[in-house]
Amino acid sequence: MKLTNGKILLYIGIAHFLLGISPFAFGKQFLEFANKLFFKISEGLIEFPLLNGQMNYENFAAFWFVYFGILLIPIGFLVDYIEKTTENIPSKFIWSYLIVVLIGVYMIPFSGMTFIMLPHAMYMAIQKRKQKNKTNV
Repeated sequence: MKLTNGKILLYIGIAHFLLGISPFAFGKQFLEFANKLFFKISEGLIEFPLLNGQMNYENFAAFWFVYFGILLIPIGFLVDYIEKTTENIPSKFIWSYLIVVLIGVYMIPFSGMTFIMLPHAMYMAIQKRKQKNKTNV
């Protein structure tokens, strides 16, 4: 089995999701979400500080941590499919991915964005450059 960039994204998404719902991360919050049948886990705009609300930052972080993992899963499948069929990931995707990762690295330097996703994004960019050089020669 060849480890493709799509599979790497897929595995990152699965790991993000599983870590997020585990007792080591946001398991407590997801137990509360499950008790509400995952409906109305937030008061929405009523919690917004600009409207004199009080945000539940743990629930907010739990939701976005797990949701990001879930979003990476179909992206991983799509990139894997593109790699298998065309062997060419579009440059726009690679640069968009790198920009999103760099924003994450800047905002949360000691995270998986820095230690896992940044090297992966850089690897994809290097791969693309090598691929482009091969076709130009």
